[in-house]
Amino acid sequence: MWRYRREYRMADLRAMLRNQRTPHLRTTASLAGKTVVIAGATSGVGLAAAVEAARFGARVVLVARNREKGCAVQALLARDHGADTALFLADFSRLADVRRVADELRDGVERIDVLIHSAGVHCTRRQETVEGRELVFCVNHLAPFLLTHRLLPKLRDTGAARVLLVNSQGHRFGGLDLDDLDWRRRWYVGLLAYGASKTAQLLSVWELADRLAGSGVTIHAMHPGEVRSGIGLNNGPLYRAYQRYVLDRFLGDARVSGESLHYLAAAPELAGTSGRYFNRTHLETPAPHALDRVVGARSWERTMDLTGLDDDA
Repeated sequence: MWRYRREYRMADLRAMLRNQRTPHLRTTASLAGKTVVIAGATSGVGLAAAVEAARFGARVVLVARNREKGCAVQALLARDHGADTALFLADFSRLADVRRVADELRDGVERIDVLIHSAGVHCTRRQETVEGRELVFCVNHLAPFLLTHRLLPKLRDTGAARVLLVNSQGHRFGGLDLDDLDWRRRWYVGLLAYGASKTAQLLSVWELADRLAGSGVTIHAMHPGEVRSGIGLNNGPLYRAYQRYVLDRFLGDARVSGESLHYLAAAPELAGTSGRYFNRTHLETPAPHALDRVVGARSWERTMDLTGLDDDA
């Protein structure tokens, strides 16, 4: 990691700080006639994105873990925006669930114009999924990777679909140990595990953008801004108190993130662009370790293996 720290350029760090202070871009571009699929749309950034998509006329397809919360969001979008919605259920900590819901989406949704991945988790202690994977890496990286890959035929059929991954400046916390992705050998540090999952996600963006070149399908990652998202509330009472009574006081409304995602999903000026990282809507250079294409290629191979996929992107 020290090698990568030395590779940081001061200009990139200054740009990151400047981007954080600069208001996000917005667009009035309509999403009427388009279908927007959002994973993790029952709270925080995903919910804000769902509201914006509905406000601009999209058919909104929710992928959620909790039926009751998903139905509540459907009711909200219908009441406030007259939106046409659909709900599909999946737990991103179970890759079998992700495979099932991908099949259901392919069969049950006529088209996908925009696919937004907003589901995410941060844990202060190591947790393992029923399939034996470290929870954060599974939910934040493996699950969205798997869902995107299995929906590629549907995305290609649309002709100019956009895939958006809600990433994080947290990717700067740490890189990948490809020999210990599940944190079985090392002392578990929540911020480093979160950073590793977001690093893997970014590395997959560059790889998939290359593979999709010429297909009409584009992919970007974005930091949603310093907003109240609810991530981390799955942890213990001490952390939840810290989140609610300390951190949240310094964070903004997630509507900023929703507006930014609408811009990335609909802005005409982004048509045909792919493989970029945005700080909300501003182009930004990620951490050096998230740009290492040698590590990225190895991470791609490991991810394909862990998700049981063939490299046919």
